[in-house]
Amino acid sequence: MIAGFPYAVAGQTIGLFGGSFDPPHAGHVHITREALKRFGLDRVWWLVSPANPLKSRGPAPLDQRFQAARAIMQHPRVNVTDIETRLGTSATADTLASLRAIYPGVRFVWLMGADNLAQLHLWKDWRQIMDSVPVGVLARPGQRISARMSPAARIYARHRISGLNSHLLAHAAPPAWCFVNVPMSDLSSTAIRNGHPQG
Repeated sequence: MIAGFPYAVAGQTIGLFGGSFDPPHAGHVHITREALKRFGLDRVWWLVSPANPLKSRGPAPLDQRFQAARAIMQHPRVNVTDIETRLGTSATADTLASLRAIYPGVRFVWLMGADNLAQLHLWKDWRQIMDSVPVGVLARPGQRISARMSPAARIYARHRISGLNSHLLAHAAPPAWCFVNVPMSDLSSTAIRNGHPQG
């Protein structure tokens, strides 16, 4: 195992929840707990990203966001990591390729809010993401329809697993994705930065 990387063994199911976490908040914690439960994951790793290439403004310093994330995400089955900084990757597809090489036999699941599914087709090598690991999508306020009508959802429609069978996602062969409706929090990092913590 590489120093500074979380421990994992072949056969484990690990959800990867990436983002700038600028700032991390209770909504992120809520989605993480729901993902553990709904998708039958052994663990979730938060990947606190150096930057988000789809956002025009730079985030707060990484160390500040990383420490805040560790403070708010207190769960025995969740690791807060700076893996992308250690790997030198910024695109999700590149991060996934590196992690799958480092952790052979570990079953990774990419986790995202429905708002990210709506714009997934804008991500670098987005089809490589869908084709390499199962993807778990958790509903967020105001994004259900746009997510379900998105290019990614349409192109991969026949690979969708019913929300009733969400517990099967981690062991499904990609491409496979599952959209689940969860009790939602309307917190957002943007709203908090703008001084409106209730969105």
